Amino acid sequence: MSAWQQRQQLQQAIARQPGDFVAWVMLADLELEAGDIGAGEQAARRALQLRPDHPEALARLGRVAWMAGAHADAATLLGQASARAPEHPGIALWLGHALEDAGDPEGAAAAYRRAHGLMPDEPYITAQRLAWQRRLCDWQDVEALAAQVRGAVATGQGAVEPFAFLSEDASAAEQLACARTRAAAVAASVRPMPAVKVRTQGALRIGFLSNGFGAHPTGLLTVALFEQLGRHPELQLHLFALNRDDGSRIRQRLQAATRLHDLAGRRHADIAAAIRAQGIDLLFDLRGWGGGGAPEVLALRPAPLQLNWLAYPGTSGATWLDAVIADAFVLPAALAPHHSERVVYLPRAFQPSDNTRALEPAPDRAACGLPGHGVVFCCFNNSYKLNPRSMGRAFAVLAAVPGSVLWLLSGPGQADARLRAAAQAAGLDPARLVFMPKLPHPQYLARYQLADLFLDTHPYNAHTTASDALWAGCPVLTCPGETFAARVAGSLNHHLGLARMNVADDAAFIATARALGNDPAALAALRAELAQARARSGVFDMAGFARDLSALLQQLAREQGWQGVDGA
Repeated sequence: MSAWQQRQQLQQAIARQPGDFVAWVMLADLELEAGDIGAGEQAARRALQLRPDHPEALARLGRVAWMAGAHADAATLLGQASARAPEHPGIALWLGHALEDAGDPEGAAAAYRRAHGLMPDEPYITAQRLAWQRRLCDWQDVEALAAQVRGAVATGQGAVEPFAFLSEDASAAEQLACARTRAAAVAASVRPMPAVKVRTQGALRIGFLSNGFGAHPTGLLTVALFEQLGRHPELQLHLFALNRDDGSRIRQRLQAATRLHDLAGRRHADIAAAIRAQGIDLLFDLRGWGGGGAPEVLALRPAPLQLNWLAYPGTSGATWLDAVIADAFVLPAALAPHHSERVVYLPRAFQPSDNTRALEPAPDRAACGLPGHGVVFCCFNNSYKLNPRSMGRAFAVLAAVPGSVLWLLSGPGQADARLRAAAQAAGLDPARLVFMPKLPHPQYLARYQLADLFLDTHPYNAHTTASDALWAGCPVLTCPGETFAARVAGSLNHHLGLARMNVADDAAFIATARALGNDPAALAALRAELAQARARSGVFDMAGFARDLSALLQQLAREQGWQGVDGA
């Protein structure tokens, strides 16, 4: 039964019996799943009126607050609900989500552990606990949790969030199975719109749906490309923003370069209708399973041709996405069978970037907590990518390069302390780990000038951070794997002509970093080679990227019957 049919049945039940508490709670859930915060709140408040302080009603109001961005209120309401229903795993799970966003990462971990303790065999809850422990660099029991999650995916026992699953050392086939299960659940909840066709002539209307149109990795990667694409009369660009205007310079540039539609807080059906109303021919999903997106909107099929590109580094597993745009390194032919989408290739690295950025002067080393001398290895990837394997080989590099340090992005909660404890357990002085707080993008970017070599992670590579490092002149050492997410940094190196920085295994990774770290002349030569490659290659040529992407989109549209701007 579709969500639309369920809603009709519940509304009929409520009309017959307005005091039906359970029906109001179920209606609140349906409205919130549809993205209708206002209707969800109305139903939840009616339930609370019927049964004051009931944990199920309080929990729905907590979800309302969470979806509206009132994270502190959400944590309070869900905390109250959980206190009244301490044996309810679903409420504990929602409390974990709220505490994450309310800035209480260790409290979120406790909530996830409690939810998992109440339902230890539920794959979705297990995966949530595992993903959050990875973010906190809490590796206790992660192998057992990971085995449970991978086993559930293999047997199709339950839906697991595909984005979190990217951090597991799983195959591309396992990632596809995970995504397909999740996509099937979304597909079952919607009724697609009537089909439409790509226009036969005139400028193609290209839509992009994302919650990252601002000071966000998606906005940072795409803004210069959109500025170049805007110069192509055969394309008309529409950005459909799920996030509100953050007042950033990136948002201003995006608004100036495209037609930007602010759809934040709208129901999924209304967002799909807005896209359909603009007559979009090709629609890009620029969020995928990454969180904060709206797969339900894509599942409604507002555009005739829908594409997966850039933001989600893996397959959608969804029938509503027709193609994925990649390059031949990041998604070689051998991996194509493990993608639900048709694979179409750009003749360049699939990842764009902002090539208009100017580097601020490098800060003082001491001001960054770095020693006055010695090699600085860095890895500014998010903390959930810093797994035992990646940190183990980084620790081996530190041990082999006297006086060196590893510069990391500070993680949530006690993540930094846990990493220092892991370094000490590996026989290293924990002071050799230096942590950088989250900074405005220009300040963060400038710090790469103080780093000698970026040590990548596995199986989830550096993506935006690899592009940032290379743009700022810091070489990236990576070990490409057998999934899309494990090959992004390798793609950038490959297209820069720095394939020797893509090594075969952990032993080669450690040996290469050790050799470079103990040879200042070799490090200097590598940085000079990167500077030349950056200027010579097409990786940071957004005008060229725009030409190639436009040609690809026109090719796809011609396959659907488009005859060109003038019908020729």
